[in-house]
Amino acid sequence: MATEAQSNPAVSSSSVVLTEDQVQLIAKALADPRRYEILRRIGAAEGSTPCSSMRDCVEISPATLSHHMKELETAGLVTATRNGKFVNYQLRRDVLDAFYHRLRSDFA
Repeated sequence: MATEAQSNPAVSSSSVVLTEDQVQLIAKALADPRRYEILRRIGAAEGSTPCSSMRDCVEISPATLSHHMKELETAGLVTATRNGKFVNYQLRRDVLDAFYHRLRSDFA
């Protein structure tokens, strides 16, 4: 999911506008308890989080973790930085903030 803020780092988080499809993808991603916990741990970390460190925290197979990370990435909630065979993830706070504001707006 590409947003304006992702393609242009100078754009502030308040200018991220989510499409209806993006809102649905984010809601689906956050509805799964494992993905929610994974995202919470990524958000609590300073900087990026290596994928290998998350396996120990959530006690799931590498294939299942990979599936959950792909869902979070597809929803636009995390960015993945690949370095050889290693992947580091970082929370997209701008997208999460836009989702929060969208929910507040939709249910006001």
